[in-house]
Amino acid sequence: MSKKWIISNNPPKNFLEKHPELPPTITRLLWNRNLHTQKQIDEFLNPDYAKSIHDPFLFKDMEKACKIIFKTIEKQKNIVVHGDYDADGVTATTILTSTLKKLGAKNVDVFLPHRETDGYGINFNTVNLLKKKGADLIITCDCGISNYEEIKLAKKLGIQVIITDHHTVPDKVPKADAIIHANVEGEKYPDKGLAGGVIAFKLMQGLLKKHKEKNELLPDKTPHEGFEKWMLDMAAIASIGDMVPLLGESRTITKYGLIILNKTQNLGLQQLLITSGAADENGNPKHGKYDTVTVGFQIVPRINAAGRMNHANAAYKLLQAESVESAKELAKNLDTSNKERQKITMQLVKLAKEQVKETKQENNSMLFVIGDKWPTGILGLVSGRLKDLYYKPVLVMSNTGDEIVGSGRSISEFNIIKNLQKNEELFKKFGGHPQACGFSIIPKKLEEFKDKLLKTADEDLKGVELIPQINIDAIVDLEDINWKLYDLLEKFKPYGVGNVEPIYAAYGITITVINAVGKDKKHLKLMVKHNSHVIRKTIAFGFGDKEKHPQDFKNTLKTGSKIDLVFSIGVNEWNGNRELELKVVDIKKS
Repeated sequence: MSKKWIISNNPPKNFLEKHPELPPTITRLLWNRNLHTQKQIDEFLNPDYAKSIHDPFLFKDMEKACKIIFKTIEKQKNIVVHGDYDADGVTATTILTSTLKKLGAKNVDVFLPHRETDGYGINFNTVNLLKKKGADLIITCDCGISNYEEIKLAKKLGIQVIITDHHTVPDKVPKADAIIHANVEGEKYPDKGLAGGVIAFKLMQGLLKKHKEKNELLPDKTPHEGFEKWMLDMAAIASIGDMVPLLGESRTITKYGLIILNKTQNLGLQQLLITSGAADENGNPKHGKYDTVTVGFQIVPRINAAGRMNHANAAYKLLQAESVESAKELAKNLDTSNKERQKITMQLVKLAKEQVKETKQENNSMLFVIGDKWPTGILGLVSGRLKDLYYKPVLVMSNTGDEIVGSGRSISEFNIIKNLQKNEELFKKFGGHPQACGFSIIPKKLEEFKDKLLKTADEDLKGVELIPQINIDAIVDLEDINWKLYDLLEKFKPYGVGNVEPIYAAYGITITVINAVGKDKKHLKLMVKHNSHVIRKTIAFGFGDKEKHPQDFKNTLKTGSKIDLVFSIGVNEWNGNRELELKVVDIKKS
């Protein structure tokens, strides 16, 4: 699908004049990220962990939660950490269980739901099971805020409940003993965009701070600050994996978490990085430093693969591995699961595309796809692929027999969870974010569900041009791209949601050399020049694949062709040499 190029606005002249020391392209980036004051700019470009992290006791229930936990540890009662099956939930669980044990809790158990048999969040069977096992306190992480009735049952059975979560708050909030959630009514915590793993990290900070008031060291003689620091890699993985905006506190935690990841002591992460190919056999990064790309494309998919293909316990065990041998075995198993996940995803995407065509949905404002007994762990990936392909909200479902389980992905113009909430009477269970959701319904309500959701999509998207957009930070001359600009751009990392990697457009570029490269010749290497005789190297990943790019760039572009380019600025390193390289995002013939 052809993409619309949207060029960001120029900053006011007086803003440019305030920063004569910066290239205009950098000043423009700051302005369009709403960084207008010197204080905001300094905090963004130079986040300081000591100054940029909020006090955990700004959460209104933090004091209450800490008091309950310390009392439970003191009496050595049974604590169950109830997590979720994705990377955010698994890292959150790791943070909390590690903290509780570090504080001296001896009776800590973990419950991670099975995606297909338990579904998302807490269910009645789980509550009854945990009661039977003698649970005195349940601490949820990355779930719980949507489980009003289930938590009501837990309370009735005499179990205390602390919720740590970040998902959309329903109208009816559970009556837990404490809720650590930045968006519940009356909550004044300043940062509202934290991932589930970071909410768990804030509870950890609260517990450590309280413990330090009376104890110089943790029970095993570890300094409080040292333990907190080594948990930052988990919080960074949670933030990147759950695609929360990397701004404010999330940005600071992710920046420092990546520093920790590059020297992580976690045996499971060390082996996962080796198995994924991000590190060599000695555990050293193969390509510079681990960054958000490493986490997003190497670590997170493998952690998620456990919950998608079998059970998230495999990922949790990896992150808690105490020997290199067990870490190696567990990492290898996750890698195998991830390869199987990739294979099944490709098969289901093909079937889903065929179904969209057969049911003549191409012109609908929302797409619905359903298969018999499709693996529920893959549904979100399939809906994401379809969303990108058609640029429409998509719901992909699996009919398991007793119920229909679904996962949705949406475009920025359509709040999918808000529209599910409008029809909550149709669901057995649902939850999620504005652009992602999960749900289950009984089969006889399927058609009513589709009709109502399609109607709301028609209303919300009326008059909206459903064409994917590329937001471009500036139009530049290729001659303006130099090492000074690259070094300044490095300060904008870590990139992610809310702070995407800057991309630029250049018009009227001439191709001097074009080659198809890569194993399947699906990538293009273009040598280009702009307003001078200086030749620039570009790499266009996937642009030689006719299925992805029907324009058939591999055969239609020639030496001498005039093109317009959208690109990011990167570095190509080989044999100790470094050169600037433009990474192509989109191509149009001039």
